[in-house]
Amino acid sequence: MKKVLIGFATLALAVVSAATTHKVTLFQPSLINGTELKPGEYKIEVNDNKAVVKGGGKEMVQADVKMETANEKFSSTSVRYTNADGKYKVQEIRLGGTNQRIVFNN
Repeated sequence: MKKVLIGFATLALAVVSAATTHKVTLFQPSLINGTELKPGEYKIEVNDNKAVVKGGGKEMVQADVKMETANEKFSSTSVRYTNADGKYKVQEIRLGGTNQRIVFNN
């Protein structure tokens, strides 16, 4: 019985520490960590306080982030921007169907 419990505990820790992947569509040129990404679909892999944003081509950006929990679920995935010198800088991504958001520490 102890071996089974230890196995489940190990599996639970592996699942919790695993990176989570989300999809987002950028509808306009967007800055993440100083890199401009073209409009298109991207995958965001979050592991601890790091995010890796990957596009269909060779586009890839790493950024420091923090995951936050909102009081209510977001109906759809949305991107919030700040305006930096006339360019759109990604501030946060709200994940549709969840109450989670990825906040970029730019």
